[in-house]
Amino acid sequence: MEVVTGAMGSLLPKLGELLVSEYKLQKGVKEDVESLEREMKSMNAALVKVAEVPRDQLDNQVIIWADELRELSYDMEDVVDNFLVYVKGSESDAVTDSNKLKGLMVKMTNLFTKGKTRHQIADAMRDIKNRAQEVADRHNRYRVDDAVANAAGKHKVDPRLLALYKTQKELVGIEDARNELTNMLTDGVGDGDVPKKQHMMKMVSILGPGGLGKTTLAKAVYDTLQTQFECTAFVPVGRNPEVKKVLRDILLEVGKKQEHIGDVAILDERQLINILQRLLENARYLIVIDDIWDLEAWNIIKCALLDNNHGSRVITTTRILDVATNTGDIYKLKPLSHHLSEELFYTRLFGGKDKCPFGQPAEVSDKILQKCGGVPLAIITIASLLAGKPMEDWSKVFNSIGFGSGDSNTDVENTRKILLFSYYDLPYYLRSCLLHMSVYPEDYLIRKDKLIWQWVAEGFVSEEPGVSLFETGERYFNELANRSMIQPVEYRQPYTIDACRIHDMVLDMICLLSKQQNFVTILDSNEKNIPSPCNARRLAVQNRAVPLTNMSMPKVRSWYAIMCDPNALPSLSNFQVLRVLDMEKCGFDKDHPYHLEHFRRLPQLRYLGLKGTYISKLPEEIGELKFLQTLDLRSTYIRELPESIGLLRQLKCLHADVNGVGITVPNWIGNLTSLEELHLNAADKSCIFVKELRKLTELRVLFCRLTADVDECWMKCFVESLCNLRKIQVLGLYFSLTQPTSELDDYWKGYEPPRQLRDLCIQHGFSRVPAWFNCSLLPNLSSLDMEVGDFGEQDVLNFGGLPELTCLWNAIPGGMEFPDGAFPKLRICRVHAPFRFLQGSMQSLESIYIIVHVRALKDASTDLDFIGSLGDLPSVRRVDAQIGCNGASASDIEKVKAAVRQAIDTHPNRPTLHLDAYGLPQTDEEKSDLEQTKQELLVAPCLDHTTSVGTSAQLINDNNDEEEESDSVKTEQKSDHEDENRPGPHLTESSVDIASTSPPVPAQRQTWRRWAWFACLNSGSSNSAAPSTAGSKQCGGSGQGMGRQEAEDDSEAAQP
Repeated sequence: MEVVTGAMGSLLPKLGELLVSEYKLQKGVKEDVESLEREMKSMNAALVKVAEVPRDQLDNQVIIWADELRELSYDMEDVVDNFLVYVKGSESDAVTDSNKLKGLMVKMTNLFTKGKTRHQIADAMRDIKNRAQEVADRHNRYRVDDAVANAAGKHKVDPRLLALYKTQKELVGIEDARNELTNMLTDGVGDGDVPKKQHMMKMVSILGPGGLGKTTLAKAVYDTLQTQFECTAFVPVGRNPEVKKVLRDILLEVGKKQEHIGDVAILDERQLINILQRLLENARYLIVIDDIWDLEAWNIIKCALLDNNHGSRVITTTRILDVATNTGDIYKLKPLSHHLSEELFYTRLFGGKDKCPFGQPAEVSDKILQKCGGVPLAIITIASLLAGKPMEDWSKVFNSIGFGSGDSNTDVENTRKILLFSYYDLPYYLRSCLLHMSVYPEDYLIRKDKLIWQWVAEGFVSEEPGVSLFETGERYFNELANRSMIQPVEYRQPYTIDACRIHDMVLDMICLLSKQQNFVTILDSNEKNIPSPCNARRLAVQNRAVPLTNMSMPKVRSWYAIMCDPNALPSLSNFQVLRVLDMEKCGFDKDHPYHLEHFRRLPQLRYLGLKGTYISKLPEEIGELKFLQTLDLRSTYIRELPESIGLLRQLKCLHADVNGVGITVPNWIGNLTSLEELHLNAADKSCIFVKELRKLTELRVLFCRLTADVDECWMKCFVESLCNLRKIQVLGLYFSLTQPTSELDDYWKGYEPPRQLRDLCIQHGFSRVPAWFNCSLLPNLSSLDMEVGDFGEQDVLNFGGLPELTCLWNAIPGGMEFPDGAFPKLRICRVHAPFRFLQGSMQSLESIYIIVHVRALKDASTDLDFIGSLGDLPSVRRVDAQIGCNGASASDIEKVKAAVRQAIDTHPNRPTLHLDAYGLPQTDEEKSDLEQTKQELLVAPCLDHTTSVGTSAQLINDNNDEEEESDSVKTEQKSDHEDENRPGPHLTESSVDIASTSPPVPAQRQTWRRWAWFACLNSGSSNSAAPSTAGSKQCGGSGQGMGRQEAEDDSEAAQP
């Protein structure tokens, strides 16, 4: 609520704690605190009322009063927090009580007996009380409550009303969306009788952020379909709707053919719903409910919409995912393509691109359209700003005027209003989180974990019983995404939202609001006149090289510097009440280091981010930051952590995954008992370190990468420590072993994973899948990457039963059949050929990576019709096929490629195909040598086999192919180099050593590992065999395009 009430949310509890009798405040001070607390509670309630009204609708006196009160609350909290720092500094040991505030207050008792401290707090409280009284007097003098009530009662015309009355020629780029939504509503059936499957009522919700054209699309579809229905209505809802008015509007439209409706103004909600139900009971109707903001209103409205089995249709529009989900099917409206954006832009400016008098100003227009991001409202707004201006002024206008500026242009004003509808619909706690994001530059990729820890440090996240602050902040993040205020990004791996961006329109809006409310002050490279920062609370410096030295910053709480020159940053000694210090990707180097020796002047610091900076050493005085919660050292050059960090008992997140070689592991890390996240690149294999890990019982996230080989002692200690960490949700372990993995399996036997574990990555860990890996112990596991030597049929069966598994990075071995119900939520996986997907398996799979070894399939006489089973994956959108060409002929390789292309071309979704070939095909000389060798060898006859029958069947071992080998045992010449380049399982026969003098031994075909016993793909008999693969190691190939990305920095390459 900070943007609404300043620091009031955190200040009031602190004032309440000060009044507890055990703290023995002086009588006069206690009376001042009591009076202050009462006054602040009253004014806090008034501030909340003020926040419910858009700022541009408030009286200027009310705005001045609210701004002054917010600033007063900041100053008050600074006084209290400074005093708490004195208390903290007077104690030799850090406070470990779970109630940090209460623990600090208990230790304040003895300080009030000291004259100097007593007078300091008394004077500060007296001054604050006097200022509060002045603000309270103005509240009464200017009748703030009355002014707020009057402003809230004013109603202005909704600018979205214009979308309902656009002519067809004004609509650009809407045809595809209109056709898709129409087909979705009609199931592809045109005019005429309604088929039986269409008799049931269908509801579809159009979902998208403000300005994307939801209302325009709904109106276009409504106009197209309304002649097919007996009753129709198009009714807007909006924020804070009067449900009775919405029901009246529906009744007036659907009942316009009725002669005797009566006076609907006197009817209440129940009566309106009853009349509507009677009118719609036997009618086929089409109703559009536009712009729904909350479920409470929708649940009442839909009571009137009967499912009368006449094929009625309901369309809703909303910006909020939860509302859309509870409405019916979802149509997610997409931004315009570049081509359509360009068409709309030039149509708005000149009536068409061919009418542009400036020729083809592609460079300028492309820059403009990139900023608009395919949002029609943004394109129309900028086009209106450029209308009538010469092309040479376009760049200047574009750079100087944003969507949130004070420009008087009507389209800009309407755009601003539409965006503000979304902002003022946010709960108060989300407004602070959204405005805080204005500290990031345009188009910047914002990491979710970093953002949430900054919210925690800023005090935006409220404590909830039984839930960590980070988990609450994660809920805030998801709410902003569901309300279309931020654009979620899958950064580190597919299907996991771990970052976001902000659309330029939203960024301009929140920058304007932040400036108006002194929430964030932004200084960028374009800022010529530097505003006085003496009253700034948060400073964001972006891409700046101009010095900011010798500036006094007595009230700055947060300092954000992104991609700045070191000369642009002031000394830490200039700050007095700093809580957040984040310097990301700033240009520090050996010649221009940034000095951190003034940490002791930042006792209130909660967040310290040095990501991507050239800093090689932390000072020992960092241990004096008793309130520090987050320490981010990613991509720095620090090799050793100071021992004083062990004193940071409130530290919750430590990123020590630095560049290059690992960091020296601290043996005191067990002292950091509040840690919830630990990311560590370790340079040694100390058993003391892993023993210390067991003390970190609050850990939710643990990533540990070891640059040194580990031994038996280390692994044993690690697993023992891991057994004590029962809150782990994300576990990533990367290390090398000094002994065979089969010996390490024993150490994991006693491990039982926590049920909340959702992301598991262990490399170089197991010779076989551990016994504890099953769906009953891992009900929430969603991502799995675990290197296993022996991966068998029962293992795949266990994996397939995991109810929440979304991403499987292990390559499933060949020869598997996947039955109905297997992998119900899996969205991405890798699988070796051959395979077969039965109907009902992997229903949610969107991306599949198949690994095909052509020579192995030929040697096994494998029919290629198994590739056609890709057609039984109903959700697949992308197929990555890696074709192994080692030792295979060109014609065989082309047959496999053709089979893959045919499967993609016949799939109803027409998935995107990425086809990659690797390895060296068989040369003519190698074929000749192989034929000669076969003539010299005595081989036993092989079992007869038949080809599977089917129109799509295609056999590599074609009898008419001049390159066919006989049905006798095939021999294979393999070199060490060839083995290294063959990444998948080999369905080939054992090699015959040409140089051997012993007689040849008949080879045995390998029995396929089956999930469900099915007819062998290369035989009509279930007794068919395939070549042995004993000892072959499973791996996923190069994995281009679909690999799990483990990069910990926006610009870093993927980790191994």
